[in-house]
Amino acid sequence: MDDLDRRLVAALRADAREPAASLARRLGVTRGTVTQRIERLQNSGVILGFTARVRDETVGDVRAVSFIEIEGRATAQVIEGLRGLPQIVSLHTTNGAWDLVADIRATSLSEFDAVLGRIRSVDGVLNSETSLLLSSLLL
Repeated sequence: MDDLDRRLVAALRADAREPAASLARRLGVTRGTVTQRIERLQNSGVILGFTARVRDETVGDVRAVSFIEIEGRATAQVIEGLRGLPQIVSLHTTNGAWDLVADIRATSLSEFDAVLGRIRSVDGVLNSETSLLLSSLLL
């Protein structure tokens, strides 16, 4: 990815519905260049898709971030154990005191409580710390 690709991706993150002609004017290139770049970024797997962003409070979801500590070399086993939980929308390895970070979405506090219990019961999970996300700030 070059500088133009990065600027294009940033513009699409802000508004993926912005017309190619408008993006071209803003980026100082032709409309054909924009459409060609978007197609190339999609084909190469940089752009995975386009989605609607909704304000979390309007859909009623409970959102949280969970930091997970894993025992010894059980990372693959723990990831496999967490993979089937539909409330975990993304899972990331990290450095520092925690081994994994899970982005959790549940439809209710009782569902959220149940998923925390399931995370803690996975073999190889030593400890976890979870923070509810109270409000989201648009950047």
